[in-house]
Amino acid sequence: MCLFCKIINQEIPAKIVSENESAIAFLDIKPVNPGHSLIVPKKHYSTIEDISEGELCAVILMLKEIGGKIKDKLGYKGYNVSLNNDPVAGQEIPHLHFHLIPRTSDDGLKLWPQSEYKGSKADEILAKLTN
Repeated sequence: MCLFCKIINQEIPAKIVSENESAIAFLDIKPVNPGHSLIVPKKHYSTIEDISEGELCAVILMLKEIGGKIKDKLGYKGYNVSLNNDPVAGQEIPHLHFHLIPRTSDDGLKLWPQSEYKGSKADEILAKLTN
């Protein structure tokens, strides 16, 4: 059983922020900024492709709820929502989860570097994604 399933089953403690029949939100034990929360479906799904649309909507609605609380009750002006989908993308726990990371203008965090498509590469990618 994965770490998040153990939290859901109350086999290990967690600082629960919100919970309903479909999803649970709890504080990350190694926060980027105070209030950093994880929003997790209660059923075990490894990746976003595995979860049903209805259950994903329930998770996203909880994410929206916690995001509002982070702004209203903790005073943050914004936050990032992050999903590390599959190990190659940095997913360490094989249970679908969203990071909700409160942000300040001076927290020093930077988004990943960006680049530009060269030549016809954008058209090649577009053709693959739309066919």
